[in-house]
This record gives sequence, structure tokens and C-alpha cells, in this order.
Amino acid sequence: MKILKSILFLFLFLGVLQLSAQAAVSHEILDGLLKKHVSETGKVNYRGFIQDSTQLNKYLKNLSDNPPQKNWSKEDKLAYWINAYNAYTIQLIIRNYPLKSIKDIGSKIKIPFVNTPWDIKFIKIGKERYDLNNIEHGILRKDFNEPRIHFAIVCASVSCPKLRNEAFVASRLNAQLDDQARDFINDPSRNKIKANQAQVSEIFSWFRGDFTKSGNLISFLNKYSQVKINSNAQISNLNYNWNLNE
Repeated sequence: MKILKSILFLFLFLGVLQLSAQAAVSHEILDGLLKKHVSETGKVNYRGFIQDSTQLNKYLKNLSDNPPQKNWSKEDKLAYWINAYNAYTIQLIIRNYPLKSIKDIGSKIKIPFVNTPWDIKFIKIGKERYDLNNIEHGILRKDFNEPRIHFAIVCASVSCPKLRNEAFVASRLNAQLDDQARDFINDPSRNKIKANQAQVSEIFSWFRGDFTKSGNLISFLNKYSQVKINSNAQISNLNYNWNLNE
């Protein structure tokens, strides 16, 4: 009987260890860094991130060592990949800082078949190598059918949605994404919306299909816009400002 109890205890113990190993990764370190170095308006203190690069690298190693598991919730996986995209973008910027635009990194690249900063495979998660495009297009857009990601992931530029000064977390993810959508769409520096005319970010042109899967673009905008757009309103795009968001 004692042997049986011991074996049972061992299996239970191993089961607890396995569940613990598969638990969703903590974003606490990133949360602290974002609160410290990102303003309410989304301005980023990249020099501050450079000073705290040890902490940022610690967080990124945690991501690298703990890729999403099958038993994670959809919200845990989505928060993981959004935070990963933003944190690795910050790492890419501070590795090349100072610079006027993330696009300037492209002129420094001396890697065959790599033309933009979004094509650099500098991200290691688990046993896989990724670039930022892999995360955005191959994972976030492909696997989640969630258009609000475009207001959450940030390309380090003035016309991007503002970098949120807290990490995304599964328990509040839906509210955080809604908040990002409302903030971006109603920001007059990024979208100029009137009832009969709307000048909107080029994001809505680049990824139009993501916003129109269950209706047209105007109906999507009206979910979050304080000014409701008429169904026959003229829609045009504002020029995108790629200057660094600092």
C-alpha cells in the first residue's frame, strides 16, 4: 500500500510540474518597463530602455524559453504574441539607436534577401527563428482573426497606434484591445473623422481585408468612432509618418 501511495504521489507531483511548465508566461517585467519608459501619449524613451536593457533582455529570454503551449487560452497566446512583437521591436530600435526612423535600419542591413527591418530573423522563440513579419502576418493575422491587433502592435513610428504603457494580459485583453481601437480611431493626429468625410490611417488601406470580414470599413470604424460616419461618406487616407515615436 505504501508503495502504491508513493507511486501515486509521484505521478501527481510530475503532473503538477508539467502544468506549471506549461503555464502562461508572466509579462510583469515588460509591464514595469512600459510604465517607466512610455508616456500616456505613447512617446517612448528609448534611452531609458537602453539603460534598462538587462531587464528587457531578461523578459525576452523568458519569452524565448517559454513559447505558447496548446493548453494556453486564446487570450494568453494572443497577449504573448502582441507583447513579443512590441518588445522585440523595442530591442531592434535600441540596438540601432540613435535613428530617425525604423526604416533607416533597412539601409544598414547587409544580409542577403533581407530588405527591411521587419525581415530580420533576430527573434528566437523555442527552437524557431522569427522576424517581425512572421509574428504579424504568419501568427497574429493568420491564427487569431482579430483586427484589433493592428491597434496593439507598434512599428515604432509617429503614425502607428501609440505603444500602450502597460503589457497586454489575458485577463483584461478584450478591454485593452477595445481601448486601443477607440484611442487610435478617435485620435485626430491619426484619423480625421467627420460624418460625411473621413481621412483615415493607411493602416485601414494596408489591412482592409482584416477590417471588412464581417462588414464594410465604415461599419467597423463606427464601432469605435465618437463621430458616426454616414454610409455614403468619402473615405481617403492620410500620409503615414514614419519618424520615430519618441
